[in-house]
Amino acid sequence: MKKIFDQILRYLYIKKRDPDAPTNTNIKLMHGMNRISILLFVIALIIMITRLFFKHH
Repeated sequence: MKKIFDQILRYLYIKKRDPDAPTNTNIKLMHGMNRISILLFVIALIIMITRLFFKHH
């Protein structure tokens, strides 16, 4: 579980990248898509939580 959390922190540029990790175009594109999906997921969670707590009747 810690390894997954560390990878997410690296995707979001919160933690430094591993210097021994391989880098090529495909990996960079994959990490970019993962960043987008994580950010969209967080945005969707925020919207769902605000709608849950601030329902307008």
